[in-house]
Amino acid sequence: METALVLMGCAIGAGLAVLAGIGPGIGEGFAVGGACLAISRRPELKHEITSTMLLGSAVAQTTGIYGFVVSLLLLFLVPGMFVGML
Repeated sequence: METALVLMGCAIGAGLAVLAGIGPGIGEGFAVGGACLAISRRPELKHEITSTMLLGSAVAQTTGIYGFVVSLLLLFLVPGMFVGML
């Protein structure tokens, strides 16, 4: 009984952790859209705008990567630890 409850909790937690990838995706979409608009207005600043956009996208993507790592840990590592305790 307790084992099923632990596995269920880990699966729900992993699903919620994967949802953390939605925010960076939306944020990066807005950033790229803004960069395209800025480049179309000032093409001579293309390199500066692109490098700033790429740096911002890399920083925003870390949240999604953390969520993915947490979900993998919840799916594969944590259930074995808790089931061994019960």
